[in-house]
Amino acid sequence: MKITKLISTALAALALSSTLAAADSIPGLRGHDHTGITVPDVKAAIAFFTDVIGCKQAMSFGPFSDEKGTFMQDVVNVHPRAVIHEISMVRCGYGSNIELFQYEAPDQAKTQPKNSDFGGHHIALYVDDIDKAAAYLKSKGVRTMQGPIPINEGPAAGQSILYFLTPWDLQMELISYPKGMAYEKNATTLLWSTTEPQK
Repeated sequence: MKITKLISTALAALALSSTLAAADSIPGLRGHDHTGITVPDVKAAIAFFTDVIGCKQAMSFGPFSDEKGTFMQDVVNVHPRAVIHEISMVRCGYGSNIELFQYEAPDQAKTQPKNSDFGGHHIALYVDDIDKAAAYLKSKGVRTMQGPIPINEGPAAGQSILYFLTPWDLQMELISYPKGMAYEKNATTLLWSTTEPQK
C-alpha cells in the first residue's frame, strides 16, 4: 500500500473513532498542555530544542526521589527508587509545551520505541514551508527520513510530512498544510491548528 494511502486510511479511522466516542468529557477540559519525554541527557536535549529547533526554555526544576518509600511509584508509575534528576519545559512556537525529563531507575530501558511499538510516539512540528525547513535540518546535520512526502489523496490530502531524528533518536516530524486538508470541506470537527489556534 502506498504511503499516502496508508496515512489517509489511518486518518480516516481516527476520524471515525472520534465520532463513535462517548459524549462525556473531563470537566473543564481546555486542551493539550504538554508532552513529556524522557531523554538521556537533559542539558543536551535542551540545547537541541533551543539551538537547532528554535524553541525557548521556560523553566527547570528537580531533582525528585524517595529513598525509602513508594512516592515515585505512587505518583508517576515508575520504580520506587527512580530519580528524576531534572525536568525542563520548552515552548516551541504556537503549540503545546514539551517537558524533558532526565530519569535514572534500576529497571530503566534505554532504547527508543519504534513508531510501530506499543507506546511508540513522535512529536510533530508545523512549519509554513516544509522544503525550506527540511533543507535547514539537513544543513544542521539532523538525520531526516525520506521526504518531504506530499499527501495527494484521501482526507489528509494537502499536507506534506517529513520524519527526522534527534541526536538521541527521538522521532519527530515536520508537517505543513498551508492550504488546509481535504477532510475540512465536510468536517464537523476541525483539528486544532498552530496557524489558527483560536478555532
